Amino acid sequence: MSDEERQDSLADQAAAWVPPWERPTARQNPAPTPTGAAPPEDRTPAGAAPPEDRTPAGAAPPEDRTPAEAPPEPDRIPAGAVPAAPERTPVGAVPGGPGTAAGERGTAGVPRRQSAGRRRAAVVPEPAPELDDAELRGALEAILLVVDEPVSELLLAQVLEQRPERIGPVLDDIAAGYTAAGHGFELRRAAGGWRLYTRPEYAAHVERFVLDGQAARLTQAALETLAVIAYKQPVTRGRVSAIRGVNCDGVLRTLVSRGLVEECGAEPDSGAFLYRTTTMFLEKLGLDSVADLPPLAPFLPDDVEELADATR
Repeated sequence: MSDEERQDSLADQAAAWVPPWERPTARQNPAPTPTGAAPPEDRTPAGAAPPEDRTPAGAAPPEDRTPAEAPPEPDRIPAGAVPAAPERTPVGAVPGGPGTAAGERGTAGVPRRQSAGRRRAAVVPEPAPELDDAELRGALEAILLVVDEPVSELLLAQVLEQRPERIGPVLDDIAAGYTAAGHGFELRRAAGGWRLYTRPEYAAHVERFVLDGQAARLTQAALETLAVIAYKQPVTRGRVSAIRGVNCDGVLRTLVSRGLVEECGAEPDSGAFLYRTTTMFLEKLGLDSVADLPPLAPFLPDDVEELADATR
């Protein structure tokens, strides 16, 4: 075959070539093939790349050709729309259990934080109602009958759940009423609190009833030691012995055992124990504080300065 005939043959083949996307498929009715003729072959020029399924630029691929592993398109919320609030797990509910949305996050057994409305709705205890004067007076009298030591106004107010400023005037009124009625007892303030006491004019009768057959009186040495501690407190044992001029170890142990004197630390320089009077001491003497002790000047002798010079 000459060169011209070969060129004409290649030109005819190129002109008769049909792209694959335009070729009829097997579903379509194929063109009848003459009996005995070989089916047409898809002839591709030698060295040419196999035809690809080309989609025109800008055209969306058909729906059935979307890759199976492609992520789904996220839901789009229109502009200005408020997203729906996520469902909350009830308090004490287990995620995935009844009453919990599927896939909701949470920790099993851990209750979720209560809302602000629930916190505000917490029960607040209401204050106790205020007692009238007659009821408050009766309650105070009942408490004062059972106390074994003076009780303060603040403690009485806390027990009765009343304002502290109401307690003092009512107690003063009760004390004035007992005195005016001439009762054998009185309400008196002592040792920083209030307590019922027998009246001094009936002391002989009470003493005979309480101390009948008992020797409860303090000795002269104990009274002197107690007086030194009361006016010089806090004071060491050596200082008390120096003032009295005798050893007072045994007497001091007696006063401690009676509850009239107690230890209150140690002296910084010598390390000796310091002693002071107790609340029972104030209660027994009917005093509110140590400042109410009578002054010593009227009980001192006239020649006290001469006695002091003689002992030097």
